[in-house]
Amino acid sequence: MAVKRIAFKKFHIPISQQIIAMNLAFPEFNVEWKKNTVIWTGNLQPTPLSKSYTVEISYSLDMQQPEVIVLSPKLTTRGDEKIPHVYPGNKLCLFRPKKKEWTREMLIAETIVPWTSLWLYYYETWHATGEWLGGGEHPNKKRKKRFV
Repeated sequence: MAVKRIAFKKFHIPISQQIIAMNLAFPEFNVEWKKNTVIWTGNLQPTPLSKSYTVEISYSLDMQQPEVIVLSPKLTTRGDEKIPHVYPGNKLCLFRPKKKEWTREMLIAETIVPWTSLWLYYYETWHATGEWLGGGEHPNKKRKKRFV
């Protein structure tokens, strides 16, 4: 007897559900609306010995992915080295969008917030050692053009 497979359609998580999930997981984060964008602001401390960072997470269904910036303390370079894994405007590079490591079917509270804390841990480690231990690809590195 053949088993019939059921294909489930993936649904984008509504912003209302993202807000509820964030409120349950991170009740200390403030939430506000600006036009059709929800903005969460809160503090993360990657380890007990780490600084406390105030971060802002912005998201709307018009965006391909949430945007995260560190409001304070200000991210700083290490000597002549640029801050690794940031987009213009010091928006944090938390995952590889082309590889769909984050999709609209995922909760921000379960992905983006923990990934932000981990990014901050790697940022502190980079400042101490000069090595980025978080892996990934640097979004600000220019690729060499290949001519065929």
